Amino acid sequence: MSATIRRSANYKPTIWNDEYIQSLNSVYGGKKFLQRAEKLKSEVIALLEKTNDQFDQIEVVDVLQRLGIFYHFKEYVERFLKNIHILGWDNIDDLHATALRFRLLRQHGYKISTEVFRNFMDETGNFKTTFCNDIKGLLSLYEASNLSMEGEIILDAAKEFATHHLKQKLDQNNIINENIAEEIAHVLELPFHFRMPRLESRWFMDVYEKRQDMSPVMLELAKLDFNIVQTMYQDELKELSRWYSETGLAEKLRFARDRLVECFLWTVGFTFEPRFRYCRIMSAKFAILFTFIDDIYDVYGTLDELELFTEVVERWGINAIEQLPDYMKICFLALFNTVNEMAYDVLRDQGFNIIPHSTYRMAELCKKYLVEAQWYYSGYKPSLNEFLNNGWVSSSGPLFIVNAYLCMTNPLKDKSLEDLQRQPDVFKWTSLVFRLADDLSTSADEMNRGDNPKSIQCYMHDTGCSEEDSRSYIKNLISSTWKKINEDVLMNSEYSRDFIETSMNFARTSQCMYQYGDGYGKPDRESKARILSLVIEPIQLHKQSKEHSKVTCVDEAWALISVVQLLRPTPGICWTKKKSCTEMLWPKI
Repeated sequence: MSATIRRSANYKPTIWNDEYIQSLNSVYGGKKFLQRAEKLKSEVIALLEKTNDQFDQIEVVDVLQRLGIFYHFKEYVERFLKNIHILGWDNIDDLHATALRFRLLRQHGYKISTEVFRNFMDETGNFKTTFCNDIKGLLSLYEASNLSMEGEIILDAAKEFATHHLKQKLDQNNIINENIAEEIAHVLELPFHFRMPRLESRWFMDVYEKRQDMSPVMLELAKLDFNIVQTMYQDELKELSRWYSETGLAEKLRFARDRLVECFLWTVGFTFEPRFRYCRIMSAKFAILFTFIDDIYDVYGTLDELELFTEVVERWGINAIEQLPDYMKICFLALFNTVNEMAYDVLRDQGFNIIPHSTYRMAELCKKYLVEAQWYYSGYKPSLNEFLNNGWVSSSGPLFIVNAYLCMTNPLKDKSLEDLQRQPDVFKWTSLVFRLADDLSTSADEMNRGDNPKSIQCYMHDTGCSEEDSRSYIKNLISSTWKKINEDVLMNSEYSRDFIETSMNFARTSQCMYQYGDGYGKPDRESKARILSLVIEPIQLHKQSKEHSKVTCVDEAWALISVVQLLRPTPGICWTKKKSCTEMLWPKI
């Protein structure tokens, strides 16, 4: 009998090993740093208590959010936004203030009409040229325009106006300073609303430090809090690395991507707050496991083997694994044990059995993987509609969003989980952003090795257009999907704000990971720098004394007791066919 010929994607090996990960050791869990952070929190609260002016309130909410420390002061943030929403607005002639208020209210789920911008428009429906030199106003207007929903022509006009004049400012860099030029370039590359929160906070701290109106107290707290939370990330990564080494998956399945640390970066992207530690750990475990499973379906497995594996996952019976080849047995057992681990934790803490809900998503994802494998082996070329109908699920988005829901919802209820099985928009649109962003960055490499066509090739096949035009279409489709996210997800009142924000962060992190190419398959590029920035390297604090850099064993013991308490929010605050625009941009999925 001839040996089975298997494909290889020639993935690069990991650049991180367990020995290095276990050696990570930050001083910022020490007692003195924790005590200093508590003092700074008190000082920020004192500042917030004195902030009564509406404009000052929206400014401080924006800064707290951008610095990544808003979760310590949620009561104040909600109070300020609620008051501003209820009481109306006095600064009707201030473009920056109006646009900032609009963005912040929408970001937090408040309904606000685009009519607030009428005062800045002329009788023809265009924005007045008198605002073309208001750089701060243009930046805020551009950021606000990215929270638009379908049919909001005022925000479409706002985006066109702001983009045009901001680009002009960059071309005339002799009239703006270097710091402003940096902010404009950053915003035009990707707006705040689409960016991975933790990475954006790290960037913003450097920008904020150069501002004349910078608050030293808030900046110091942001830096210190970043470093303290980073110590938690390192502890979580060490735990994950020990678990990963024990599974032996990287040794046994050498054909697959070995991406432990990159998986952890994903989880920091959509659940960065300290209180979501368990969600990060379990999400990272499933991300690691489904990276191996994805590569089994995409590259290594034969069609017969893949059909068997799908059946075993769907049946979820441990006795059925005997019919699997050895490499699949170890993968399924690792998945089986991890699902049961999480199910045990939830059953212990809530008395609720999540296995039917969790395994439903596992089987759903494997069945979508199998469809793509069947397309490959039969040589079938799906239409864009077919591809996306399958692809938004095979992106793995629904699996990870449900996993996050199971981790952060208490109490869990059958009715809510049954509703999630109906594929609500909270899954669909955020997962579609993932699918499309992935395709834009990875399809060239995948087509070179003979893989299935992705959305770009499907659209080229459908329309006969060039690859350049197809890529432009896919980018427009991402933009249109964000409009649906803004309307159907952001304004959703059925789920908690934590879950809504986590779902949106999943889409944001997807765009981040594929912003400059395949940040997942090629880990030695931008992803490496991001991991170093967010997980490995602390921010240097000003006036750091030698005394502060020394941490005793007693300090470390004290930190184990107090770090969770410190980082808990303060109690109580705590698409060259002529079609309509919609048809052109929206396949029926």
